[in-house]
Amino acid sequence: EVQLVESGGGLVQAGGSLRLSCAASGFTRDDYAIGWFRQAPGKEREGVSCISRSTSKPFYSDSVKGRFTISKDNAKNTVYLQMNSLKPEDTAVYYCAADAFDFYCSEDGFRHTSDYWGQGTQVTVSS
Repeated sequence: EVQLVESGGGLVQAGGSLRLSCAASGFTRDDYAIGWFRQAPGKEREGVSCISRSTSKPFYSDSVKGRFTISKDNAKNTVYLQMNSLKPEDTAVYYCAADAFDFYCSEDGFRHTSDYWGQGTQVTVSS
């Protein structure tokens, strides 16, 4: 059974930093794509960043490029999202997603139709 467990959300002032973690388990292969989505109140869920073993560079949405950094510790099956220079518009519930077949990630974009999601972690940035 695939499990994705997130941690690291919280309340921070604008300009501050947070680091999210997502521990993945239950995958029988290690070439899965993994990444972060977020959903703000009244808005659709959007892809923020993802990384895949088959691509050399991660994907970042335009709204976070240059401020967020995704990384993966393969030994721990854990992906991190370092979020710097946070803005109030970054306030959302952040979800981890991963899949070996229904999640394709490249530097230029992603395609996600997987049902594997973490429980979500709230990030609130105050102005």
